[in-house]
Amino acid sequence: MSWQTYVDEHLMCDIEGNSLSSAAIVGHDGSVWAQSSAFPQFKPEEISAIMKDFDEPGTLAPTGLHLGGTKYMVIQGEPGAVIRGKKGPGGVCVKKTNQCLLIGIYDEPMTPGQCNMVVERLGDYLVDQGY
Repeated sequence: MSWQTYVDEHLMCDIEGNSLSSAAIVGHDGSVWAQSSAFPQFKPEEISAIMKDFDEPGTLAPTGLHLGGTKYMVIQGEPGAVIRGKKGPGGVCVKKTNQCLLIGIYDEPMTPGQCNMVVERLGDYLVDQGY
């Protein structure tokens, strides 16, 4: 299965009538493996900052998580595995696997829990597959 298929069929899937606004699978080095058409153009330093927070949990909390120039307030996550961010009625979930980051961005009416479930479930599957 191609990485684009994972984005299109698994990250951008319909959950109780809602879906992510955009999603991407990005290598730890910031290279884009696949993304939805609406995914924001991010800067390499934004991915570097996310990777640093996975290595040193809490580094993003004071400055926020930036993605495509949008700032998200960092909320609870799982140190070294998941970073969750909130901005107004929407937010972001970033799941780290052995080789990549799965990034899901959502807006109302999707809930944070639905976004987390979609992104983290696929992330757990990829970890089990060795990715």
